[in-house]
Amino acid sequence: MPQQFAAGVALTLFAVVTWGAQLPIAKSAFAAVDPYNVSAIRYVVGTLALVPIAALLEGRSALRFYGRGRAASVLGVIGMTCSPLLVFAGLGLTRPEHTAVIVALQPSMTAIADWLVRGRRPAGFTLACIATAFVGVVLVVTKGAPRLALGHDEFVGDGLVLAGALCWVVYTMGTESFRGWSALKLTVLTLIPGSLGLIAATAALAGLGIAHTPSWTDVRAIGGELAFLSFAGVAASMFCWNAGNQRIGALNAMLLINLLPVVTFAIGFAQGARLQPSELAGGAAVIAALASNNVYLRRTRSARRPA
Repeated sequence: MPQQFAAGVALTLFAVVTWGAQLPIAKSAFAAVDPYNVSAIRYVVGTLALVPIAALLEGRSALRFYGRGRAASVLGVIGMTCSPLLVFAGLGLTRPEHTAVIVALQPSMTAIADWLVRGRRPAGFTLACIATAFVGVVLVVTKGAPRLALGHDEFVGDGLVLAGALCWVVYTMGTESFRGWSALKLTVLTLIPGSLGLIAATAALAGLGIAHTPSWTDVRAIGGELAFLSFAGVAASMFCWNAGNQRIGALNAMLLINLLPVVTFAIGFAQGARLQPSELAGGAAVIAALASNNVYLRRTRSARRPA
């Protein structure tokens, strides 16, 4: 058991560190290829990499919907089309650090959505932590001056990232209805319709003049970034996250995901980015609030467990 837990921590950490690193890497790639095409390329490549792995590890059943194709497709479009498209579109207008902090709010947004949809009210301490985290995000997004933030491209980008994060919350809650599927099967069978949705959405945006079809020279110029975003950011990370989550549990996984903004902030600092004190304070408030709530939930669960 200790070895299995350690393996789960390692797998989960790989996913978290990769997701934290991919934001500044993606931001740099946007100089050559727009966010919409970057999203489509990386998800298509990541899906093509995972499909044969799923077939090899779990056989043909891993690629069969068994009458649940429509539900899986809707879930895939929400989580694998809308979420990455909105997050990367927002990232193109805002900072990677802002994106990381907003994405880190997903556990809190899930708790609120669970309360609104299923009537399961979070504990008072959890609600206080959620409120603190949202205040922290407001500090990061507005830099302590809400009036000055309105109308800026960064503010619009932050709103798009928030919408993308909400789409991922819907996806996460929707996966509960697929409990008979393995993590790998669920990932692949939602990635396939999600990737097709990204292709269709990018083509539509190109027709409207919003997205711009890149040349082969443009794609080749960011080949290293696309390789990382596709194989590490999509294929490897999603597999490692699901596999690690199964070994260490959701509470431990969510505690580790709080490191995502830390990774992004560290990379940004190393690249020369300098954040305002209000942004640093807001990021620290988000991380502290989410980590405190995780510890509280862990202790509550332990107290309820029979001796």
